[in-house]
Amino acid sequence: MASPLSASLQTLQKDDELYWLALRMVPGLGTRKAGILVQTFRTPQAIFRASKSELQAAGLSAAVAQSIASGCAFEDAVTQQQKITESNTQVIPITDARYPPRLKDIFDPPPILYCRGRIDRLQSLMLGIVGTRRPTSYGTTAAARLARDLSNAGMTISSGMARGIDTAAHKAVLEAGGDTIAVFGCGVDEVYPAENRKLAAQIIEKGLVISEYAMGTPPYPQNFPVRNRIISGMSAGILVVEGGEYSGSSITAKLAVEQDRQVFAVPGNITSKQSWGPNLLIKQGAKLVQEWNDVLTELPVEDRRRLTNQMRNRMNLKEIEDAESFGGTASSVVSELGHRTGKVLLALKTDSPISLDDLLERVPGMSSSDVLTALFELEMAGMVRQIPGKQFLRVWTD
Repeated sequence: MASPLSASLQTLQKDDELYWLALRMVPGLGTRKAGILVQTFRTPQAIFRASKSELQAAGLSAAVAQSIASGCAFEDAVTQQQKITESNTQVIPITDARYPPRLKDIFDPPPILYCRGRIDRLQSLMLGIVGTRRPTSYGTTAAARLARDLSNAGMTISSGMARGIDTAAHKAVLEAGGDTIAVFGCGVDEVYPAENRKLAAQIIEKGLVISEYAMGTPPYPQNFPVRNRIISGMSAGILVVEGGEYSGSSITAKLAVEQDRQVFAVPGNITSKQSWGPNLLIKQGAKLVQEWNDVLTELPVEDRRRLTNQMRNRMNLKEIEDAESFGGTASSVVSELGHRTGKVLLALKTDSPISLDDLLERVPGMSSSDVLTALFELEMAGMVRQIPGKQFLRVWTD
């Protein structure tokens, strides 16, 4: 029999969806116990067909076992299904191949995710960016810049759409045309905070909004610390930008450590209360981040290779290699990469590093910002390497 964690990519049938929804509606049945039941009985249908004694043998109390056996949860499940249909929401159970692979491995993964938007983003390589709801201008700027640059590098930025740092990160990614996921501490048909209603609509259109909470669930304060384990759990790591010692972002960082995720932090002014959290995390071993590459260099090898391949595909590197071999014409390389980026690439050497000032002299007609943008793209693609002293080399292999 197939593993319960390997399912097809097909949308849930209505009957199957109803059983999953009913499982989450059972009074007194928590996330961890629901997950154990799925592992034991393999499908929600089998759970509801089980006898009360079989359910108790699986670790349930007599009261919860009776609730399941009575089928009382199906009335609420029908209501949920109607709301899901009306709001164009999809339910992704943990047995679905589209469920975030890293999230499956945490201690208490949600049995189902309510999703609105582009479901394929669940399979992308994610980095969580979190921070205070009351950032300084420095924190907002840092969060936006890093979110944009990491998005350009191919990462999907996940956050909680809270005021402050979360909002700055989501907006920067959307403006850059990248991918972002917002994890709600309420139902996906609710919006919190209310002023982010327009942002939520943009994320649903271009990215993805997800939640483990049932449709119509209000944004109760106790939901948000629980929600944070999803942001860290489905991500390769967490980047903290400003926050107090006991802030929500510090809780998320603690969860990330427990989940064996990498923790990154942006250092801040030692006289600012908002810097206390990330500065303390750095003292405790979090990776200090000043630029996007500080994150990428700490990712597992397979993740870095994945990002490199994504960027190379984006820039049609295969055609460049075929054209040059590398001994083709300069015009073919420029054509494949784009005029400005191609000019910078051809001005670099494989055996002699070139400083930025010298490079500017070799590409007349290009401003320093144009050259830096081209270098950024080429470095992302693994085609250029920066060495100490702000010097650059052209490279052709990993």
